[in-house]
Amino acid sequence: MKKVYVMIGNYGSGKTELALNFAIEAAKHGRTELLDLDMVNTYFRLTEHGRMTRMKEIRLVSPNFACSGIETLSLPAEVASAFAMDWDTVIFDAGGDAVGATALGRYHQDFMELEPGSLEVFNVINIRRPLAGTVERILHLQEEMQIYSRLKITGMINNTNLAQMTGPDELRDGYEMIKQVSQISGIPVKYTSGRREMLDIFLSEGHDPEYIGTPIAIDTYMHRDWDSWIKGLSD
Repeated sequence: MKKVYVMIGNYGSGKTELALNFAIEAAKHGRTELLDLDMVNTYFRLTEHGRMTRMKEIRLVSPNFACSGIETLSLPAEVASAFAMDWDTVIFDAGGDAVGATALGRYHQDFMELEPGSLEVFNVINIRRPLAGTVERILHLQEEMQIYSRLKITGMINNTNLAQMTGPDELRDGYEMIKQVSQISGIPVKYTSGRREMLDIFLSEGHDPEYIGTPIAIDTYMHRDWDSWIKGLSD
């Protein structure tokens, strides 16, 4: 059965990094397509890693004009291949505000025609971002994304981080807040993700596995320009 994963989340949540990690792992086991449907962030996107995805034998579909310097993007016809072709795994990386979620809404009927049990919609949450900094804000954003995308969120991912400044407190604080969101909304925590060393520390502390889900150690591929600048200072 084809598995379809939709990653949504507010700006800076890390959903693009997670989508890429999911795709690289899926490509080890079968034919994988990764769709960049983020219509909001024209700077920090999957399209920049086209060569790497080809090396990993992942088919990447990006918005028209992505990384061209043109700010107005449009969705390509190739999005239809996610539903029409015989992939083992399809992963959508979509923007988490009203504009980004509406891009998903265009394909509502296609999603509804998928085989029952094949679709997972994950809200990627980073509580260190202002729009997801309180339980109330997460609940509000989650509800808004469901309305505009016309999709029901099936699970949450605790991806709380501060990029290179991330410590164990990030996952701990994310766990506590997302636990409350899960208890109020009834939406389960499906995954907790982070760099291996931070994840190991967090997992050793005996938190309730119901609000951790499956731990995922992720690699960092989406380097920002300032990462290279900081590295250059230390070389």
